[in-house]
Amino acid sequence: MENHEIQAVLMKALPLEEVHVSGDGSHFQVIAVGEMFAEMSRVKKQQAVYAPLMELIADNRIHAVSIKTYTAQEWERDRKLNGF
Repeated sequence: MENHEIQAVLMKALPLEEVHVSGDGSHFQVIAVGEMFAEMSRVKKQQAVYAPLMELIADNRIHAVSIKTYTAQEWERDRKLNGF
């Protein structure tokens, strides 16, 4: 599974402004940015991003995924703090 394939699945399935994916072919890190996360609990945010990936996880194209979610404002602040 390629990083850009996961990015495309998430961008198509969710109203996101940005998706950044890194990984080694089976373990991936996802940063998802969108206003949809503004009023969601942490659990709901994770569920929202996992949902479009469930088929890929079920057939082992993705073995593990780490997800971070941000609104655009949170992402802007975090990028500055962490040097993204």
